[in-house]
Amino acid sequence: MIQKQRPQGNETIGDLLPELREREIPLVPEEAGVKEIVEAFSSACHSRLLYVVDDNGRLQGVISLGHMVRHVFFHYHDSCPHIQNISSMAIAETARDFMQREPLAATLSDEVEEVLGRMIKHNVKEVPVVDEGQRVVGDLTMVDLLQHHEYI
Repeated sequence: MIQKQRPQGNETIGDLLPELREREIPLVPEEAGVKEIVEAFSSACHSRLLYVVDDNGRLQGVISLGHMVRHVFFHYHDSCPHIQNISSMAIAETARDFMQREPLAATLSDEVEEVLGRMIKHNVKEVPVVDEGQRVVGDLTMVDLLQHHEYI
């Protein structure tokens, strides 16, 4: 086995991004409906998150697969749902309604080790990577970080 050389201390997400395999970034517009959200999840093989973006591609929030499952199959999760939860589910129609605002994200200039620490601290398995204009330019998963630090 050949050990991959461990990164030097100041390696940034921008340095790591080209190393990642080419894949489609799982984006949905704020106006996406449930059907479009489900279709986006089905085509995002590597991701359990969708990144909700505005018309300029700027990150507005994220939608987790778990959140969508709880929404679509709510009757399996709670035998006696609270009326407030039922009403919010009933009126949720777009990605903007479902998304978690202010998600954990990485920037191109963030150090890899610092992002890894934040992801572990917050128990987050993947994050969007944004540029200076908050536009989503990639995504980073814990599997990517494991592969980056592991043996080849």
